[in-house]
Amino acid sequence: MNKQNTAEKFIELLEIVEKLRGPDGCPWDKEQTHASLLPYFLEEAYEVIESVEEKDWNTFEEELGDIILHVILQSQIAMEDKKFNMSDILKTVNEKLIRRHPHVFGDKKIDAAIEAKQNWELSKHKEKNRKSRLDGVPPTLPALTRAQRLQQKAAYAGFDWEQVDDIWSKLDEEIEELKSAHKNGNMDNVKEEIGDVLFSVVNLARYMDIPAEDMLRATNKKFISRFQKIEEVLEKKGKKPEDSTLKEMDEIWDMAKEES
Repeated sequence: MNKQNTAEKFIELLEIVEKLRGPDGCPWDKEQTHASLLPYFLEEAYEVIESVEEKDWNTFEEELGDIILHVILQSQIAMEDKKFNMSDILKTVNEKLIRRHPHVFGDKKIDAAIEAKQNWELSKHKEKNRKSRLDGVPPTLPALTRAQRLQQKAAYAGFDWEQVDDIWSKLDEEIEELKSAHKNGNMDNVKEEIGDVLFSVVNLARYMDIPAEDMLRATNKKFISRFQKIEEVLEKKGKKPEDSTLKEMDEIWDMAKEES
């Protein structure tokens, strides 16, 4: 990569955004605020995720550009409001990366990636003067992602299972408690136990270093594909799902499962 050429293109993008927000700029860009851009930013982030999962690298490149655009738009608005500018952002992140990687930029020695992550979490906790080691996980995260991040933070602090068999036992215990709550007809307890089961499944994924959110998203995609196969086969027969038997749909489902 030609760093000089990259720097020039980055400066060009800064100038483009500045012009878009300027007196003779785009009406839409000019009316945007920090808050109004957030839904679009979230959409772009999910498009990045989708392009990675689809291994669509051309789209991935484009979507990363859209993310950078959003960062620059936000920094431009902040600069106009005299909060901070892009130079401040880069200075802050550069200093943070160096400070939180003493094993790379200093003389601290570590032996594994887990130690590097523990050092990062501890440094962040001290820098931000947080009370709890669980602080800093946004409540707005998807529930599965938030559960996994909370579990990771607890684990980095030493609160973790010693072996995976312990988590399997905990999951079995929570499932039995869910069954018991359902048998007793206590719906409030059922709801609570369903949450505990889900949390335990996420913990199992976390221990195996598997992102639970990504796996559920993949399963959603698989379900959609197989159900749409049911609809496709039934349509060829001139039928709809609601006009078919469960046995008939199960047979098509099994066929779709074998094909995949």
